[in-house]
Amino acid sequence: MYGDQIDQIIDKYGTEKGILIQLLLDIQHEFKWIPKEAIKKISERLKIPYSQIFRVASFYAALSLKPIGRHLIQVCLGTACHVRGGAKILDAVENELKIKAGNTTPDTKFTLSGVNCLGCCAQGPMMVIDDDYYGGVTVTAVKKNLEKYE
Repeated sequence: MYGDQIDQIIDKYGTEKGILIQLLLDIQHEFKWIPKEAIKKISERLKIPYSQIFRVASFYAALSLKPIGRHLIQVCLGTACHVRGGAKILDAVENELKIKAGNTTPDTKFTLSGVNCLGCCAQGPMMVIDDDYYGGVTVTAVKKNLEKYE
């Protein structure tokens, strides 16, 4: 299904050493996830064991082995955001989208993730949608923020 596109991405790197993570990131960028077909093809073409590629792909939070929605929502649950209500923000997003963190809406519009830190502790609680950062988020602001991506 993705074969030709995967081959093109692999061809970009050839047989360079140490390119696995960047290769997986490029595949993730192209498809919004890393299909098993891609892992198999990388394994065959680069002679890297399937299990090694799978371990790398499942280790890094930036990589996903299941489809991601068109919009990725991350809610910070780090200490600073937590004490400022980060868990309530996550609950509000879950209620609004009718999914739990770690899942994608049935229409594949949104994927929701709770993260340990977004690096904006002074502005917590933080919520990121795609590349847009929202600081000082309140429960009532959640719906307004999500509406921008409808």
